Amino acid sequence: MENLKNNTYNKATKRVKELKDFYRHLKIFVVINAILYLFKSGVLQPFLPEGLSLETYYFNWVDAHLIVWILILAVHTAYLFRYKLTFLKKWEERQIQKYMDKEESETKKYR
Repeated sequence: MENLKNNTYNKATKRVKELKDFYRHLKIFVVINAILYLFKSGVLQPFLPEGLSLETYYFNWVDAHLIVWILILAVHTAYLFRYKLTFLKKWEERQIQKYMDKEESETKKYR
């Protein structure tokens, strides 16, 4: 019984740590990309060094950076909520059962 409690506690602790890491990732995503877009829009350009090019094309990489980070965040989200996607497991089980029933009906047909 004690082993079951420890196992449950360890799973809950791991889950909370995963959630905490996800929220940390989300906060960093918002802060960094907000700063980058403020630089791109020109609001924070007075704080850049004098010799730095301030042409509009200089910050074009920010959009690609945002897209890549969104994809990484989407993967992190899918990993975090992997147990919530039970509809995929149920679909898989239904498909397996469907093909098993089909196979069984085919074999009965030729008996």
